[in-house]
Amino acid sequence: MYLKTDRLIIRDFDKKDAAGLYEYLQHPPVHCFMSEKLDSLEEAEKEVEQRAKEGEHFAVCLSDTDSIIGDVFAMKEEPDTYSVGWNFNLKYGKSGYATEAAKALMDFLFNKDARRIYAYAEDDNIPSQKLCERLGMRKEGLFIDFISFVNNPDGTPYYENTYQYAILKREWIELLTY
Repeated sequence: MYLKTDRLIIRDFDKKDAAGLYEYLQHPPVHCFMSEKLDSLEEAEKEVEQRAKEGEHFAVCLSDTDSIIGDVFAMKEEPDTYSVGWNFNLKYGKSGYATEAAKALMDFLFNKDARRIYAYAEDDNIPSQKLCERLGMRKEGLFIDFISFVNNPDGTPYYENTYQYAILKREWIELLTY
């Protein structure tokens, strides 16, 4: 994949992305990315190789330097639904990069073959919820004690409440015409 926006390039992962990926995955800011936590640059190099092969995660890079600032992902559920998400280096927060990248990804998917796109956001992940809303996604529901990414101090699973947001292709097109 290769997408270009005003300020960003969204592309397949490359070996040169390892240090940047490590920078934001050595301390994931939200629980849902704890399984992706990286403990070394060597782990980041292996992760970049894996992501380059799988075709679900894409590097989000500044267009002027091609340096990675985050990633977006899209997982297809046949025949025409995608689960999407994003993870960004907090150093680049509040700059509109996540919105710009997610819009480009969703536009690409709707122009490809998507009929429906959805995303999950834990109830304490306000930035991700706001991003979904900026993208025109509707809140479809709240799953109570839906999933556990980490454990409580006593070792039992810490279950999180999770919102599901979604948008249909016809709704996306309608947003673009306004």
